[in-house]
Amino acid sequence: MTNKTLTALALAGIASAALATAVMAERGPDGGTRGGMMLQQFDAIDADKDGKLTEAEIASFRDARFAAADLDGNGSLSAEELSAMQMAQMQARMAQRSQRMLERLDDNGDGQLSAAELAAMGKRQSPFQRADADGDGAITKAEAETALKKMGDRSGRGGKHGKHGGRDGDGRGWWWMDAN
Repeated sequence: MTNKTLTALALAGIASAALATAVMAERGPDGGTRGGMMLQQFDAIDADKDGKLTEAEIASFRDARFAAADLDGNGSLSAEELSAMQMAQMQARMAQRSQRMLERLDDNGDGQLSAAELAAMGKRQSPFQRADADGDGAITKAEAETALKKMGDRSGRGGKHGKHGGRDGDGRGWWWMDAN
């Protein structure tokens, strides 16, 4: 392939990724389906802060992301620049995931996870056990609704879930709650 073709493919890929980021719900930083990348970056994309995204704002956001990734300013992205961009995005996701782990697992509130706190992570209740509020080994419709509402409240989605029912706070799937 020629350099021109590679550059065009790289630009098309970045444009597609940026547009997808802006217009569709995506997996959250830790792999869960908690809101989309669009919601996470909505305010950054909404340049005039009117609460709406226009095609021009999305294009501007995409262009700014490209310019930030084009470290040498030559108008194209090398493999090294693409790798650096992806690494920075991955590091940001991992920092967010680590913060959420601390919020969930740091029982003594010291901002760090001890070996005991990490070991306790494996002993937490399963999603089924948490939903079974009365501990009778079965989940009533009311218990399921309460569990899903709590999960939605934690994720900031108000209890709205995708086809597979979303994920619980420990990152395990709620597939067992979805009849479809």
